Amino acid sequence: MEKEFDAVKEMRSIREKLQREYEKNPGLRRKRLEQIRKKYRLTKRTQMNSYR
Repeated sequence: MEKEFDAVKEMRSIREKLQREYEKNPGLRRKRLEQIRKKYRLTKRTQMNSYR
């Protein structure tokens, strides 16, 4: 039975695409993560608060 939309397949393709991008430009991942942290006001986890 073929699904109308396969979420697992879609996520796999997204991860593969991002992996290729980040292999070409490793700094891009860090830059995007910083933008997300700033947008949602998240802090980096440190050893002190990593066990939330």
